[in-house]
Amino acid sequence: MWSRIFSPGVFCRTRFFWRSLYTMKLNTKVFEKHQHELRIAGGAVRDLLSGKRPEDVDFATTATPEEMKRMFQTAGIRMINNKGEKHGTITARLHNENFEVTTLRVDVQTDGRHAEVKFTTDWQKDAERRDLTINSLFLGLDGTLYDYFKGYEDLQNCKVRFVGNAEQRVQEDYLRILRYFRFYGRVALKPGDHEPETLAAIRENGRGLAAISGERIWVELKKMVLGNHADHLLALIYSLELVQYIGLPPDGNVEEMKRVWQNTKDHSPKPMTILAALFHCPEEVEKMDIRLKVSREEKNLALFLVKYRRELCKSDNEPDSLKPFTDFIIDSRELDSQSKVCELLKYQGEEKLLAELCKWSIPCFPVSGHDLRRMGVTSGKEIGATLQKLRDIWKKSHYQMDKDELLSYVKS
Repeated sequence: MWSRIFSPGVFCRTRFFWRSLYTMKLNTKVFEKHQHELRIAGGAVRDLLSGKRPEDVDFATTATPEEMKRMFQTAGIRMINNKGEKHGTITARLHNENFEVTTLRVDVQTDGRHAEVKFTTDWQKDAERRDLTINSLFLGLDGTLYDYFKGYEDLQNCKVRFVGNAEQRVQEDYLRILRYFRFYGRVALKPGDHEPETLAAIRENGRGLAAISGERIWVELKKMVLGNHADHLLALIYSLELVQYIGLPPDGNVEEMKRVWQNTKDHSPKPMTILAALFHCPEEVEKMDIRLKVSREEKNLALFLVKYRRELCKSDNEPDSLKPFTDFIIDSRELDSQSKVCELLKYQGEEKLLAELCKWSIPCFPVSGHDLRRMGVTSGKEIGATLQKLRDIWKKSHYQMDKDELLSYVKS
């Protein structure tokens, strides 16, 4: 075991963490009283060491779930959500905060998706079953860092490595392939700095992703696409022949994807904006949806981008370069049309037009069917045709004409 005293300076860079830490430290005596240890585990330790704010703070302990329940009940600590108990997790409610505390575990049997576990008091054994060295760290509430697999060294060197044997870790849970790529985008400084044996293990075991649910794959894929080096990582997924298992088109347009990623990476794109570049036709989007079960909004955005990425562009003949896009939004009348067009402009690399559209508000068309009925137009079909005619006139005026001006075209 390797340990060191955790620098107080790291906590100082993440002061928000002290409140949660202090809350749990007040209750470490509950564990100490029964000769059990309690440490912060995994991702929170990694983020703190990187000077980042942890999204979640999870704890690990040598106490079993039954022992934790007895301790918490005796101490008057409320427990909620018992769904994680079979996996060794008890959720304690303290000072309006939830804290997940999980018993140390070792894998008894794995099938590439799920693990059968047994409880242990061996911290190194628990660290050994985790995916990456940078996620296998523990932090004592006294500031001691426990590092069994040189995870802190890897973090300092911006390296992403599996704990122990890469092939064994992958075969325990094939989703770790995509987790590797996601964390590579978070930690590595440059693309292409992979260990050859890691890529070999991924290539040889890629077919295991076929048994992973589409929802789990999509969660990891979305996070990866929004991280650093996403263009490199997506191209790597193709070169390692993984796409057939994760719903992406087999002959995806990788060069188009790289171009779009460069266009969008500084403009907070939606994941589907980048992935849409891989699709050649709507049918490929449909196949992706069948495999990954994306949301309706995500699927519709992909279909929109595939359809309009070449069709809806700025006009060289129109002084107002934004007008083709604003006209489209006006005609669409869908609630999310402006959001979709913003993603289209990111896709096309139109930074100036994107900035303009973000400031633009959809104007209200001043004429309604009631106005036409008051003028004697009663046929529903005629009302619809007249409204469209007036809408076209209004668009040509750059949305400046008022109701009276537009209605004058009905009178004439």
